[in-house]
Amino acid sequence: MMVDFTHMSTIDTSALREAVMRIHPLNDEEMSDFLAVWTPVPAKRKEILTQAGSTETNLYFIQKGVQRLYYLDNEGREATLMFSYAPSFGGVIDSYFTQQPSRYYYETLTASAMLRMSAQDIDRLLSKYPAIEKMIRIGMSGIVSGLMERMVEIQAYSSEEKFRALLRRSPHILQIVPHKYLANYLGMDATNFSKLLNRVRI
Repeated sequence: MMVDFTHMSTIDTSALREAVMRIHPLNDEEMSDFLAVWTPVPAKRKEILTQAGSTETNLYFIQKGVQRLYYLDNEGREATLMFSYAPSFGGVIDSYFTQQPSRYYYETLTASAMLRMSAQDIDRLLSKYPAIEKMIRIGMSGIVSGLMERMVEIQAYSSEEKFRALLRRSPHILQIVPHKYLANYLGMDATNFSKLLNRVRI
């Protein structure tokens, strides 16, 4: 099979390659085909990439910037569910793989540089390469494990315990995510978050 390297030469896929290899190794042909379908996409600060009610058509790999996934209820209250930042994958993952309308918004918190892969491309790659299917399955298992851990924190932890768990998991997050969104993510108001920030020593 002839692989078109012209597209890949125009974008930096080194961090994406490393991220994939950490999940599950691919051989040269599998990796080349996988990398070839990603395209660069810049985004401005506070840009909605996916609207609630629309179907997620892209999986993102973050090269620069910070994004969040959030839910908006009927009274206009926001619940921040997840953050994404370099080097990691992002998007509304459940809508992307099920191709059902999203219940969530995915927006940039800062100007961002990302790569994206369409749902059609991932379907083709999953059908063609068992190793890519396994890599995606392992990656998804890691996401589910992280979500289950977060459910335990929400249900059983105090505000201080949730704060400490967040900093143990992502010690640099205070420097890259605005604190009002971190407070929302932890389910507390900005005043209590500031008190924890001043009191807790990690």
